[in-house]
Amino acid sequence: MDESSASGRMNHYEKGRHVPDVATLRKIAAELNVPLNFFFCEDELSAELACLIAKLDEKKKQELIELLSHRN
Repeated sequence: MDESSASGRMNHYEKGRHVPDVATLRKIAAELNVPLNFFFCEDELSAELACLIAKLDEKKKQELIELLSHRN
């Protein structure tokens, strides 16, 4: 994103005038160090979980899936 237009573009995204495409969202997510799905969470708790899960390695993610699956 060009620095000269970044502030204006971000303002439009924040106010809902424009929606960034997935490629732009990936860049923003990388800059903010959050997973892409963070932007699609409907509440703060879900967003926090998305961030924590993204930090897990594959083995820990599988263990979490198994733990949660057995609770239902």
